[in-house]
Amino acid sequence: MFSFVLYSRSYCHLCEDMLSALKKLAGDEVMVEVIDIDAAGNEALLAAYDELVPVLIGRRAGGSDRQLCHYFLDESKLSAFVSGARS
Repeated sequence: MFSFVLYSRSYCHLCEDMLSALKKLAGDEVMVEVIDIDAAGNEALLAAYDELVPVLIGRRAGGSDRQLCHYFLDESKLSAFVSGARS
């Protein structure tokens, strides 16, 4: 089992584009948690992702997280992550 975390911010067209592309490719059954790094009140998130949003993190059951891409959805990395999570 797997899910995704998308670090984003309000009024970010790249963030909206990545979320839309992810939903098209992965389907609606995949869970995507969207975290606004500005609204989270977490300085560590802001420091880590400020200039990189959107950032897509793949999360596998058991707690292993992996940064898959930033700015634009990398379909090959997404596919590899999903394939590895299902095997």
